[in-house]
Amino acid sequence: MVVEIEKDLILRRKRAEEEQWVGEIDGIDMTLAFVRTKQADAARLAQRSPVALGIPTTRPQRN
Repeated sequence: MVVEIEKDLILRRKRAEEEQWVGEIDGIDMTLAFVRTKQADAARLAQRSPVALGIPTTRPQRN
C-alpha cells in the first residue's frame, strides 16, 4: 500500500513539474519524505525479533 502511494506521489510530482506548480512540488516532496521515513521504519521494525513475555498468571488472593 505504501509503495503504491509513493508511486502515485512520484507521478503527481512529475505532473506538477510539467505544469510548474512550485507550491505543489514542495508539498509532494514533504509527503514523499514522510512516506519514505515510514517505509524505513517499517523495514527496521520487521527485522526485530519478537519478545517473549511469558504466560500471564493471576496473583494469589489475600485473606
